[in-house]
Amino acid sequence: MKQAEFFSSRWGLILAALGMAVGTGNIWRFPRIVAQNGGGSFLIPWVIFLFLWSIPLLIIEFTIGRETRYGTVGAFGKFLGKKFTWMGAFVGFCTMAIMFYYSVVMGWCLKYLVAALSGNTGLFESQAFWESFTTSYQPVGFHLLAMTLGFFVIYKGVVAGIERANKILIPLLFSLLLLAAVRALTLPGAMSGLNYLFEPNLAALLNYRTWLEALSQSAWSTGAGWGLILTYAVYMKKEEGVVLNSFIAGLGNNTASLLAAMVILPTIFAILPYDEAMRAMASGNTGLTFIWIPKLFEQMPLGSFFMIVFFLALASAALSSLIA
Repeated sequence: MKQAEFFSSRWGLILAALGMAVGTGNIWRFPRIVAQNGGGSFLIPWVIFLFLWSIPLLIIEFTIGRETRYGTVGAFGKFLGKKFTWMGAFVGFCTMAIMFYYSVVMGWCLKYLVAALSGNTGLFESQAFWESFTTSYQPVGFHLLAMTLGFFVIYKGVVAGIERANKILIPLLFSLLLLAAVRALTLPGAMSGLNYLFEPNLAALLNYRTWLEALSQSAWSTGAGWGLILTYAVYMKKEEGVVLNSFIAGLGNNTASLLAAMVILPTIFAILPYDEAMRAMASGNTGLTFIWIPKLFEQMPLGSFFMIVFFLALASAALSSLIA
């Protein structure tokens, strides 16, 4: 049976792979994990695991998908034997469960983006705004909106839907992150955050939790082993190599994470005292993103504009991952 559709180009496939990998985990989780695990010390095992774990798994997924032309269930059955099809089903189930998580988060991002665009000053009363939002029925509506947007893109197909969407979302996301990073690095005192991000700490490097968190972040963020790259590879052209695609996807994902950290950490350390900055980083993903970040933007020149930039980038990242 002849396959009906392929990605139109290598870059179309790579942008789709980046869209899958680069998500909210890069923007709201990575800076927090870096801050809590020794800053620059965390980056060393994080990069090591990119090359030892994530990229090799991406290569395997690209290869299996391209060669079998099946999704996770069929690919496991064809590649390993029919008795292993349950493994493919399990991978697919886990990925579907993660999709529901992403759709909820994307709904939150859309709510905050709408509020920022409308100039809602209630955002700056961030704790009250968050509690008011999450205790109402609004999250359900924004969740449905997120699911509708994702369904629409997928319904349009591989080329007209997923590829076209990521050709817009990924350049937009990187452009917004670059813009926000430039602004963050020009804040007085921002170098303290940058130094914390890149200066290694030997004590943290000797802590096994630093290495465990680095492996978890690399595996989660790149999407290695989720079966999503395997599924995308079904639609890649036979003549395209898998190694280069895997390296570009992995390195692109890490670049987005570093850009996000260069936005968050310098901003937090520039505006807050050290102890309060660390308390903000320890507040969890939702606490950092939806409570502390609006507080920080309130204290920045042109803060309202850059809050729009931040939540637009976050919503773009969430959508690009959701449609995967």
